[in-house]
Amino acid sequence: MCGFIGIYGPDGVDVAGEIYEGLLAVQHRGQDAAGMTTFTDSFHVKKGLGLVLEVFDEKNMARLRGNLGVGHVRYPTIGGNRGEDAQPFHLTYPVGIAMAHNGNVSNYAELVEGFFKGNRTRLNSSCDLEVILFVFAKALDKRLRDRDAEQIAPDDIFHAVSAVYDQVKGAYSVVATLPDVGLVAFRDPYGIKPIICGEKTTAEGSWFACASESVVLDINGYKKTHDVGPGEAIFIDNDRRQHMAKLADKPHRPCIFEWVYFARPDSMLDDISVYKTRGRFGAALAQQWIEAGAPMPDSVMPIPDSSRDAAIAMAQGLELPYREGLVKNRYIGRTFLMPNQGERQTSVRRKLNPIRLEFEDKDVLLVDDSIVRGNTAKRIVQMARDAGARRVYLASTSPPLLAPCPYGIDMATKTEFVASGKTIDEIAAYLCVDRLMYLERESMNAAAQAGNPKIEAFCNACFTGEYPTGDITAARLGAIAVDRCAQRGEPVAT
Repeated sequence: MCGFIGIYGPDGVDVAGEIYEGLLAVQHRGQDAAGMTTFTDSFHVKKGLGLVLEVFDEKNMARLRGNLGVGHVRYPTIGGNRGEDAQPFHLTYPVGIAMAHNGNVSNYAELVEGFFKGNRTRLNSSCDLEVILFVFAKALDKRLRDRDAEQIAPDDIFHAVSAVYDQVKGAYSVVATLPDVGLVAFRDPYGIKPIICGEKTTAEGSWFACASESVVLDINGYKKTHDVGPGEAIFIDNDRRQHMAKLADKPHRPCIFEWVYFARPDSMLDDISVYKTRGRFGAALAQQWIEAGAPMPDSVMPIPDSSRDAAIAMAQGLELPYREGLVKNRYIGRTFLMPNQGERQTSVRRKLNPIRLEFEDKDVLLVDDSIVRGNTAKRIVQMARDAGARRVYLASTSPPLLAPCPYGIDMATKTEFVASGKTIDEIAAYLCVDRLMYLERESMNAAAQAGNPKIEAFCNACFTGEYPTGDITAARLGAIAVDRCAQRGEPVAT
């Protein structure tokens, strides 16, 4: 999970300021590194480890000139916490390209061994975007040489995107800028990772942008024009003409975790409101709680922030008071994104502090978006008990997580999941809660689908182990697990 924005502005303007604002808007999608690449007569690059506010300052923003640019915030899946893995990446030869992406290349190890080492090509990083960039550039260059062309046409761009689809497996949404050519955006054949395009008109002329969430466009005053579809590519040429092509014919399977946890509530993804969907999660949980005859607490409260909308709806459905019992320090990053378990555990107490008056001598129902490893939830439950809670109940707006994700979520091995090999009662005992309830998978999917009935199904692989791309083998899962554990400095679980 990462965040990006690409902008093609009118001649003579600088887009770096808008890219900066866009990256701030998607800082929640990645806190490991940030970067930006713009172009005038040459590429201008600034990237580094840390948050957007830490990487960019007035001095380096002043040199990021040009009306064509791309920016990125990074959450590592393939690749580690290293400066050379920060995006965007760019090439000056054989074709000038700057590129950023969100997702994960599931056959990365195979491509490095075969496509690159076999062709005497060496990568400069361990980031999988570099694979996509080289495949795209090589295919585009060969296409131009084969037809002895100097100018890049839309069909040349779409040929290069098709080459990526043929060779690069996994889930990815990509934005690229080509100097003197235009802006390119494309989405993996199954549309697992989101990408949204928009445009606006100012006194200077027409602006075009593509980003990983619609909120990035909103912040910068763009009107959303298009959710890039599965296997679809968009090319905005040097004359600001838009070209679109459907290059793959696979069923649309967007990642349900975008609505569960990743995206901001003020975003629209695939024409589905994140805010409204989370409210529907909470309403469904309330109905499920009633039908199960579960005990009624004194209040319902979220584990902030991404479960807040669901907790409000659940409280309304149960006709119970909604309370904010846990205060979040907003200067601490999202614990799910912490690179290793030690950092996750240390950050929980820094991140949350209970309001004792809301817990003392009360039965409380905590609502969370998901329960992954269980360590954070367990510590929060203990925090509630230490604050005087009589009984602590816990509800999750998503089902038990059971399977590794090869598509860009940092859940690499089965042994990481608290639900692995356990019954609900056993998980509840481990978490020390008096009652535990997960939202049923059918209800979760129905809540999201209500926002856009055209989407027939969502990627539920982390709940079922059924991978929509059909090419996830035990060997590929093993390679991803080895890479992630190595980057964290942790032993590979067996």
